[in-house]
Amino acid sequence: MGKKLSIVGGGKMGEALLAGLLSADWASSEDISVVEPDEARREELQGKFKEVECSATLTISDNYLLAVKPQLISTVCEELNIHNPRRVISIAAGVTIQSIEANFDSDTAVLRVMPNTPAMVGEGMSAIAAGSFTSPEDLDWASSILSAVGEVVIVDETALDAVTGLSGSGPAYLFYLAEAMIQAGIANGLDPSVADVLTRQTLLGASTLLTKSGVTPEELRNSVTSPNGTTAAAIQYFQSNNFLALVQNAVSAATDKSKELGS
Repeated sequence: MGKKLSIVGGGKMGEALLAGLLSADWASSEDISVVEPDEARREELQGKFKEVECSATLTISDNYLLAVKPQLISTVCEELNIHNPRRVISIAAGVTIQSIEANFDSDTAVLRVMPNTPAMVGEGMSAIAAGSFTSPEDLDWASSILSAVGEVVIVDETALDAVTGLSGSGPAYLFYLAEAMIQAGIANGLDPSVADVLTRQTLLGASTLLTKSGVTPEELRNSVTSPNGTTAAAIQYFQSNNFLALVQNAVSAATDKSKELGS
């Protein structure tokens, strides 16, 4: 009997998904396998997940999650076709469902997912798109996997480029903002370590408040922006320098790049 799930690719995202599934008791260690050809990385994973089968070659399973580089998807799927898989999830950016389905002789349910790196700490955001042979049951199954490491939404595949631009690449935007805030704090006289902890906790606290408050970002911003106050001075500077347009153009650039990769 095959594994309940085989994760092909033991990189950071593959590891995050494995850890999340085990933590959520989605399956036992014996029911999940990881395929990782790099020996050093495979040994590292085996050391962390001692009861999980980590192998260099494909293991038999009804279901596979592909966490490999986009250029390897076709080769991996050609190998998978021999095993006649029931379901295949791909998290490879820019690789279309149609191109994946073309590698299989049977009606394999293919689902394409755009996750993001906060999945590594159980706070990911994933969007799932269904393929031609995907049933509601298959979508529920895929959602159960991704929800082990964060939140999940279901979208049409045509929306995945925009998802990539917003949430797929989004964590890097926040990290870049953090860099800028730390540097600004230092430039205004703060010790680097103080600027660092102030920035980290401010972003964490603000993100938590945004998530739990139930009100819009605009309402939250207005609630802490007193007329003629310090926050108002900063917001006015952002607005006079087209901050909203800058962010929109950056997200559009990432979206356009995703479209280019998939063409």
